Amino acid sequence: MLKLYASANLPTRFGTFRIFTFTDGNKNENAVLVKGDVTGKPAVPVRIHSECLTGDVFGSKRCDCREQLEKSLEFIESKGFGMLIYLRQEGRGIGLLKKIRAYSLQEQGYDTIEANLLQGLPVDQRDYSFAKEVLDYFQIKSVILMSNNPTKFEFLEHSGIEVVGRVPVLTDPNPFDKFYLETKKEKLGHQL
Repeated sequence: MLKLYASANLPTRFGTFRIFTFTDGNKNENAVLVKGDVTGKPAVPVRIHSECLTGDVFGSKRCDCREQLEKSLEFIESKGFGMLIYLRQEGRGIGLLKKIRAYSLQEQGYDTIEANLLQGLPVDQRDYSFAKEVLDYFQIKSVILMSNNPTKFEFLEHSGIEVVGRVPVLTDPNPFDKFYLETKKEKLGHQL
């Protein structure tokens, strides 16, 4: 069960947002950044972003996570309202330790999907049910989804949230993430 723990203003280089922290029945902690009054509004710009310590915090060039996070916050700021749901599910849900092991396997020539499978892990074990609970909390029934990932779109649609628009979050490939992005496009159907 989703429970609001606290909220506060959060000035960022992208503008000032309201940060909400929530817990669930399993004591998982997640954060939501909100710009403007989104409660009960239609067509709210929403980004569902999974935690990426290496990219979001350390600026790794192995992925496009930080760029997607920043572009999403810029988009929300430009619209004057919207929401970024930040999910604590590192490495497509496998956790930091196994993600770094996957990096090591990628250095041996495996792609990101093969690296998970070699560890006996699913390709992607993220769970977006928290995002649905947050949207319900704010009484949001329709969104403009900022995502390249078709799974997020499908999850929201199957959960009763209408996706009235989709904004791809495009980044410029670099020598370190080019193979990673190609794999996401070819094997996972990401819109890149």
